[in-house]
Amino acid sequence: MFHKEGKASILIALVVLAILTVVAATITMPEWLSILLISIGVAFLCIILQFFRNPKRVSVEDDTTVVSPVDGKVVVIEEVHDKEYFDGKRMMISVFMSPINVHATRYPVAGKIAYSKYHPGKYLVAWHPKASEENERTTVVIDHNNGKKVMYRQIAGALAKRIMNYAKEGDTVKQGFESGFIKFGSRVDVYLPTDAKIEVELNQKVKGASSILAKF
Repeated sequence: MFHKEGKASILIALVVLAILTVVAATITMPEWLSILLISIGVAFLCIILQFFRNPKRVSVEDDTTVVSPVDGKVVVIEEVHDKEYFDGKRMMISVFMSPINVHATRYPVAGKIAYSKYHPGKYLVAWHPKASEENERTTVVIDHNNGKKVMYRQIAGALAKRIMNYAKEGDTVKQGFESGFIKFGSRVDVYLPTDAKIEVELNQKVKGASSILAKF
């Protein structure tokens, strides 16, 4: 199963493979070069297909838990001062996605979208300390069903040039359901109340919608 955001890229990869195959079959050249051209086309298609894969996930759907919004590795767990929405202290958990991870973004909790905003910006490497505030990003705040607010931020990286955010203010959303997509490497930060119990460790690998980041 592939994500809808990958339709154009998959089509381009198929066209590239078709062109290289035709060239290899119709133009006189050494056999090794024909094989190389076709192999390049196949490899390119495989890379695009694996990037836009979108496996089904079953979320815990529990108002006491916060699930990871994406696949990746936990690179930051720290208390920070949020300036954009809360203007106060929050616990931040950052998950870095490499190009080989699934890049669909999912809602970490269920509730009502209280805030959703896009910010243009730079394309610093996703793990840069200033990426959360200076890179292209979207910020979404969910009024959790248990009365608490949870914020997450999609952040573009050096390779990511397009962030898709499906969250609209006023929408009621379910935990683990798709909330967006980031193309070609990125990071997602989750901001929690300071009394949340963190359930992950640095460098731990997590899966979107199924791995529990924290509990209330």
